Amino acid sequence: MGMGSDMYRQQILDHYKNPRNYGEMENPTFSHVGENPSCGDTIKVDVRLEDDGETIEYVSFTGDGCAISQASASLLSEKLQGTTLDELEAMDTDDVTEMLGVDISPMRIKCAVLARQVAQDGAKLHEGELDDLDRTVTEE
Repeated sequence: MGMGSDMYRQQILDHYKNPRNYGEMENPTFSHVGENPSCGDTIKVDVRLEDDGETIEYVSFTGDGCAISQASASLLSEKLQGTTLDELEAMDTDDVTEMLGVDISPMRIKCAVLARQVAQDGAKLHEGELDDLDRTVTEE
């Protein structure tokens, strides 16, 4: 791993220590909580949609967990603003690892994708595509 990898590691540490969009949102369009039971990471994602009901205006999150899960949630909260629910739904594991910019071990991939899965499940619940869930459990 070269200097580029070190830059991304620094970005992850920065987002972990200084998370963007961290905190409870007043009057979100939808919220959802999920956890990764294998390591105890928990994330709540709040999303506010624009008037069109499709475009994500703002995302915030709260939670506890490892540097990878919290940095991923912080980065995702920035990336999702201005995207649509369809674009959120289309996000996959590769999109998350590309956003993080470092290779993620198979043991840590659940940490990395937790925020994305929570946001996707929250959107599906909002749109009536899923029954109410108590929590998201990552299965990747």
